[in-house]
Amino acid sequence: MGQLIYDSQPLELRLDDRALTHLQIVIVNLIRRGESFVFSWKDDPAVGGGRSSIWIHPYCGLHFKFAGGKSPSVNRSWLDELYASAASGSGLVLSPEPTDAEGPVSADDVAGAPPARPTTTINAS
Repeated sequence: MGQLIYDSQPLELRLDDRALTHLQIVIVNLIRRGESFVFSWKDDPAVGGGRSSIWIHPYCGLHFKFAGGKSPSVNRSWLDELYASAASGSGLVLSPEPTDAEGPVSADDVAGAPPARPTTTINAS
């Protein structure tokens, strides 16, 4: 199980390396853009259940600690869902991995290439 450490404080959030890899790609790319956002997750019943949120900004210290030595393949559909979540009013929420019809890609293939920002059209009628 991997772990996210926020401003030198371990969070009560343990994730498999696959989920942590997807979060790392999304979080790092958003920070590269200078964006700040809320990241929320459901707490494990072992730590009392409920949910937690943190504010992530370009100047916060993050440490992604992986249990394994190999980077897992990446699911583009999952990345797209996570980016869309981060752009929403609720902020980034870790969702379950969707099935991906495109097939997996390597983390190196997507690490520097976030999707275009979603656009919103407002009709002034």
